Amino acid sequence: MPLRCCFLFCILALASHAQTTSAPSFAQRLVAAALERVQHTVCYDGAYVKLDYPNGDVPADTGVCTDEVIRSYRVLGIDLQKLVHEDMQRAFAAYPKDWGLRSTDKNIDHRRVPNLRTFFKRRGASLPVTQSAADYLPGDLITCTVAGKLPHIAIVVPAADGSDTPWIVHNIGQGPKHENRLFEFPLTGHYRFHPH
Repeated sequence: MPLRCCFLFCILALASHAQTTSAPSFAQRLVAAALERVQHTVCYDGAYVKLDYPNGDVPADTGVCTDEVIRSYRVLGIDLQKLVHEDMQRAFAAYPKDWGLRSTDKNIDHRRVPNLRTFFKRRGASLPVTQSAADYLPGDLITCTVAGKLPHIAIVVPAADGSDTPWIVHNIGQGPKHENRLFEFPLTGHYRFHPH
């Protein structure tokens, strides 16, 4: 009997240790990648650029809101350029026609907020848009409309001041920032895209 108790104790100790040393979740790693982005100096520039494919990116010192999301996911091995391009090839008619294109364009499609919204929705990542801070978890994505017409996207992260309302990491014109602006603009989408 003492041997059995010792064995049970060891199993419980190992299980407890495994729980406390488990790898960070996808959401935690996405948050870490997003917060790391605020260390970079990036000039806001949405110019059309011919990109490598897959894993293409605009120059590291330029970008827009979507590029911060793309770069954060890429740290986790998720290439939104490739995923969006392939989904648009399969279901082009499901995507917005705001730009008059008749086929996909792997240089820009993933850099457009309406296309990302469609992609996340098609992947089952849509969540209800609410005004309750508790509904937005670190690692979620939000989309909103800035200045009444400009689509914008950001990554939800913990508040720097420890408050209950999460903050966001985004690039709204001054490079990547960690800011308390979750509900500043009318929300148009809420997504939890954790493919792993």
